[in-house]
Amino acid sequence: MPLIAYKPKRFNDTSCEMISKINEVISTYQEQGFDLTLRQVYYQMVARGIIPNTDSEYKKLGCLISDARLAGLIDWYSIEDRTRGLRGNTHWNSPGDIIAAASNQYAIDKWTDQGYYVEVWVEKDALSGIVSSACEPLDVNYFSCRGYVSQSEMWLAAQRFMDRAVTYGQKCVILHLGDHDPSGIDMSRDIEARIRLFWTHHYLSDAATDPDESFIFHRIALNWDQIQRYTPPPNPTKLSDSRALSYLQQFGSQCWELDALEPSVIVQLISMHVNLRCDRKLFTRQKQKEADERDALTSVSANWPTVVARLEKGGD
Repeated sequence: MPLIAYKPKRFNDTSCEMISKINEVISTYQEQGFDLTLRQVYYQMVARGIIPNTDSEYKKLGCLISDARLAGLIDWYSIEDRTRGLRGNTHWNSPGDIIAAASNQYAIDKWTDQGYYVEVWVEKDALSGIVSSACEPLDVNYFSCRGYVSQSEMWLAAQRFMDRAVTYGQKCVILHLGDHDPSGIDMSRDIEARIRLFWTHHYLSDAATDPDESFIFHRIALNWDQIQRYTPPPNPTKLSDSRALSYLQQFGSQCWELDALEPSVIVQLISMHVNLRCDRKLFTRQKQKEADERDALTSVSANWPTVVARLEKGGD
């Protein structure tokens, strides 16, 4: 744990107690294999009744965490910014190294012989790390919507689903996770409506399958029964949202963010709904095929000098 003091700072007793509680939250989730964003730490503090759920408290918590990290009191690796990151080309020291890396990354699509093709869509990019921890072991693709999805991405998704339905005869499933607020609820409606719009047009004009038979949309979180079960901290509904009136009539003046759910709950929800549509016997068979082919690549990497020598000699 890199606790590095760059700027020594003296904190009062209240701030020291708060830093201790922040580290307790971080430790709890690190033990489960999760890294948290600042927003998630904030909601865990709210859920524990440590701070009230207000914008001012969120800003205060962010400042305190920043100061505490600079003072060497909070692990630098414990809180992630998932919206920013360095990008660039990957480099290798030898052809053997890239083959070794390829052997580690080699994967086949383990869903091609399944009856379903599943994607997990999440409203917020900040939750992609948690979603990935559920999706990657199950070889399920996941998509960060970042609010309302662009027309380009919606069209591409419809083409992707139609292709899976025609090529593999699969039923295509979107498992959607979003906030329980006026826009978050409407985003689910919007995703389903636009996928069906594009798909139906092609069904009526060419060889695409019928979306009523081949497409399933399922909002798995955040739903009303989950709010009642897990009691995440509420926020006031934004009256400025153009969709607020119908939401207020149905759910009242409070709304809830997906971030407020425990990461383990989100992972469990995704895993449960994916496994309902997965034939484990077929999945295990594909995993073994992948492992065997990966071993072959590893063997090539380990024997790269021999491979080069044979190529130079023009041998088999």
